[in-house]
Amino acid sequence: MDLIADILLVAGALGAGLYCFVLARRLSRFNDLETGIGGAVAVLSAQVDDLTRTLQTAQETAGASTETLEGLTGRAEDVAKRLELLVASMHDLPDSKPPSEPVEPVFRRHPTDRGATG
Repeated sequence: MDLIADILLVAGALGAGLYCFVLARRLSRFNDLETGIGGAVAVLSAQVDDLTRTLQTAQETAGASTETLEGLTGRAEDVAKRLELLVASMHDLPDSKPPSEPVEPVFRRHPTDRGATG
């Protein structure tokens, strides 16, 4: 009976050892930097770094655009104020009447144009 228990105990230990060996190989392939999850994590980490740099660049560009737009908006408001003053001053001018008939231009030749020789 002891012999059978020892055989079963050795078989169980060998089975557990084989199971641990298979798990260790799978884990090493899982963490491999070329093809496993370790590689995927490395690639994702690099992409996160690239996206962070791109985001910082976009934020700087947006800040510069905001400053430019603020300047342009200020200039536009100044021009609008000047236009309002010009339109207000136009109300003070008397109404001009358009000519009743259009005037046709008169063309005349000068006597020096006829006999000019070059």
